[in-house]
Amino acid sequence: MDYIQIKVTCASSDLDVVSAVMSAVDSGLMIEDYSDLEENFRNVNADLIDDELLSADKTRSAVSVFISEERNQGEAVYFIKQRLDLEKIKYEIEVINVCDEDWANSWKKYYHPIKIGKRLVVVPAWEHYDAAPDELTVIMDPGMAFGTGTHETTRLVMAQIEKYLKPGDAVLDVGTGSGILSICASLLGAKSVNAYDIDPTAVRIAKENAKINGRTNIKVGESDLLSGVERKKYDLICANIVADIIIKMSPDLYSFAHEGTTFIASGILNERRDEVLAAMEKTPFRFVDGIDENGWCALIFICG
Repeated sequence: MDYIQIKVTCASSDLDVVSAVMSAVDSGLMIEDYSDLEENFRNVNADLIDDELLSADKTRSAVSVFISEERNQGEAVYFIKQRLDLEKIKYEIEVINVCDEDWANSWKKYYHPIKIGKRLVVVPAWEHYDAAPDELTVIMDPGMAFGTGTHETTRLVMAQIEKYLKPGDAVLDVGTGSGILSICASLLGAKSVNAYDIDPTAVRIAKENAKINGRTNIKVGESDLLSGVERKKYDLICANIVADIIIKMSPDLYSFAHEGTTFIASGILNERRDEVLAAMEKTPFRFVDGIDENGWCALIFICG
């Protein structure tokens, strides 16, 4: 099996945050950090140290993950970019050992229709699918945006939207990526859906996917977390991001909620669950349910 390397280079001061984001893609990290080289080699004869190491930039570090060609490489890259952009970290990202024109498309041969929950079926735009009478098909061409239904965090939120959304709800999707959650909400009967992402590429792709699915009640815009979100009260809010970002925006959620608003939070590693719960305890939202899959969890809260 062939593997590709996804490498992120950053300031050494941001290494911990970058490592945390990259570990959400794969637990096996390769870290290049020369910031403490002189300290570690203080008592070592300089002649025994490689000249390349001695001349390395001590202010820059790099983190790499290696993923198989069977995984959605485009989705992994977008996941990393979106999370680092939300953290406002300056970085460079490289995909190594594969041609640029190939890596964004090679995973498509492994991406097939996926049934999620009781009624939702995610269908790649390049495949035909005969839906059963009770099924709702979500046609997706994710491009470089996060959200195909193959990642655990996406599946968790989709299933909970199906469970908690009521026909006629006004929905807010924070960090929309490919727009998959917004399309699901629309198909399940939402009256209106406001979707936002910090990445202009994701905004464009989400708009295109909404159009492919004929979802005219989805409004997609660019926003850094909640800063650019339309100021109104929503009936259901979903955020498939990461624990740190959910914690960061938790104090402001109430501004967009009313008594009874449902908040579905995902993108949370199981070991960060208690931190998110602790942050949400300081808000008017109360915890009502939680589900997990393969080390990830989704948490459900009700306002009031």
